[in-house]
Amino acid sequence: MYKFQYDHRLQITLPMLDDSWENLSIADQEAILLKWEQIKSLIPDRIAELEQMICYKQAKLSDEANFQQSCLLNTEIADLASIINDLWLWYRKEMFISPYKPRRSSSSFN
Repeated sequence: MYKFQYDHRLQITLPMLDDSWENLSIADQEAILLKWEQIKSLIPDRIAELEQMICYKQAKLSDEANFQQSCLLNTEIADLASIINDLWLWYRKEMFISPYKPRRSSSSFN
């Protein structure tokens, strides 16, 4: 079985499998791929949004005189950059319909 679950950190919905990809039916694989491609198409816009947030915070950082506030801004920028990195990993995730049912193996999503 499978489901899609919203990830609050990434602000996108991600596929969650209860079994390995290869053990899913072809119909389930096709349904997952269709929905995933729709979700995946939104990732570049999400990344662009986060990049704008980083630019805004960097501009604030360049004018910030308070050390503690500078540290907070740097942490926020690093967190946003980490989210961007994770989004790129998901965006580059390649999945294909399994042409046959091999023995049990690990999930393609892990």
